[in-house]
Amino acid sequence: MDGFRDGLRDNFKDGLKEKVGGVLGGFKREQFSVPQPGGYEQMGGADSDGRMYDDNLPESPMSFEEIERPPLRHIDKYAKAECPCLSQRYTVAIMACLGFVISFGMRCNMGMAKLQLEHGINASNITLGPNQIKFKWSVATESAVDSSFFWGYLITQIPGGFLASIFPANRIFGTAIACSAFLNLFLPGAFEFPAIIICIRVLQGLVEGVTYPACHGIWRFWAPPLERSRLATMAFSGSYAGIVIGMPMCGILTSWISWKAAFYFYGVMGMVWYTFWLWLTFEKPRDHPAITIQELKYIEKSLGESVKLKMPTFATTPWHEITRSMPVYAIIVANFCRSWNFYLLVLYQSKYLKHKFEYKIAEAGILGALPHLLMTIIVPLGGMLADHLRKNGIMSTTNVRKLFNCGGFGLEGLFFLFVAHATTGSGAVTALTFGVAFSGFAISGYNVNHLDIAPRYASILMGLSNGIGTIAGLLCPIAIDYLTSDQRDKSCWTTVFTIAACVHLSGITFYGIFASGELQSWAEPTVEEQKAWDPVSAGAIKETSFNDPNAMNMQINHTNVASYGATEHVAGNPFASAPPPVVGNPFAQNIMPAAPVQPYATDTYMHGTADERGFNQY
Repeated sequence: MDGFRDGLRDNFKDGLKEKVGGVLGGFKREQFSVPQPGGYEQMGGADSDGRMYDDNLPESPMSFEEIERPPLRHIDKYAKAECPCLSQRYTVAIMACLGFVISFGMRCNMGMAKLQLEHGINASNITLGPNQIKFKWSVATESAVDSSFFWGYLITQIPGGFLASIFPANRIFGTAIACSAFLNLFLPGAFEFPAIIICIRVLQGLVEGVTYPACHGIWRFWAPPLERSRLATMAFSGSYAGIVIGMPMCGILTSWISWKAAFYFYGVMGMVWYTFWLWLTFEKPRDHPAITIQELKYIEKSLGESVKLKMPTFATTPWHEITRSMPVYAIIVANFCRSWNFYLLVLYQSKYLKHKFEYKIAEAGILGALPHLLMTIIVPLGGMLADHLRKNGIMSTTNVRKLFNCGGFGLEGLFFLFVAHATTGSGAVTALTFGVAFSGFAISGYNVNHLDIAPRYASILMGLSNGIGTIAGLLCPIAIDYLTSDQRDKSCWTTVFTIAACVHLSGITFYGIFASGELQSWAEPTVEEQKAWDPVSAGAIKETSFNDPNAMNMQINHTNVASYGATEHVAGNPFASAPPPVVGNPFAQNIMPAAPVQPYATDTYMHGTADERGFNQY
């Protein structure tokens, strides 16, 4: 009898293993199969009807609901819309960064061209065809050319925020940079007529004025809240990388080829970038045909219901409350002070090194790019550090924003005082390098603060603050051209950088007093939105939590406290019943008790009685 029972038990074990292996093998093939050439909608085991999983198989933690995959474009059938080794949200960040590189690189073209035309071989002439045309602009004309870009840039800031709310923000961002690059191709031929140059630059400002608001509109759908700082700063670091690349690139192209070469180079590169932007980016993660289910679920669950709310219009925007909000004014003041010093460096840094220390044009371009190179590195690192401090509860969002903004700009203002009194070129370059590099931390302060205080109105607030900040771009060239009109007086640069230091120090004082990182009451149309954007609520999970059993054990239950990265209970989800409490888990009292998938069998016709089976032996 014992031998018979042992044989029967072995047969049962072998049969059970075969059955379990078959089920799990089918589950793996069906649930996590590689997308087939027939279309990305098959990703994740979608059936022929477009449903994500086979109804006859158990669901995975990534299949809480059925998702309709977008149709493939013609190009998607031959080239998958993705970058190797990058998730889709980081692909968007890198592409946005490259867009800003081109945008801000174009802003270096004019300064380098004027230096070449003023101090080149033909010091007083511009070669436009067979004739030599006199290049001698008055101070008023030169100031008008330098500031004309900002005339248009100012006008479209706030409208850009609303356009990003009405139309796909990614399309607005890409089209703006492509149009500006196309207009850049016409500038070299217009140098004989300053009025035409001014008109072209005004048009460039008009189209580029929507880029920053549109970029915030992109992150509304693509940035998980606990990754806001790093994704936003990664994209915005392109504006500083654009200076790093633009200054030496324009200097080299101008010195080695022609003063026209930089204009044509950036014009062509902008059009090439636009084709890749249209291929790789989409308005929302759900619209992307190549995004993984894991990443899609992570983004959508972490953002919660906030992205499903109706976008604000001009009539529904709480203008009265915005105009009375001191945290909004803190962002505006920080933006204005930053814009003054940023455009001072973009427009006049090479001129400062050339006139005061007599560097050559190519040398001035390369040395002028060094501070921005370090800043380009520090900006994304600062974003990761800011997210680390917030995510781990080391500092509140308000204190993180104040620390990074005031610390970064305060150190830059201090080093500007050293620049103002520098007597050697190496000393001036060193002080500039450290000052500009430290200011990179401030981008994780004011420049991301819109998403903290009013995520629903972030693109509108970005347009408002950046628009007022653009006024600095209008006033800065006029003031500095006036102060430096006598090029024989090198002491004028002491006044220029002393003013810049005072601007920063006054700005950080205001921001340190009035800034906030908390969701404002006027930005809370519903309780759901407030919960979805709560930055410090516990229960945030990482993207990899779906594949981490320990992280899955920590999921929060029916208390329905949405947070950054929280995964809410979905009706019909077979994984809703949480496992037993984890030792040391502070949320253990809220976790539902474990329940078996099905009761133990009690039949006796196959393997004896329940007591005789001894399941625990297996």
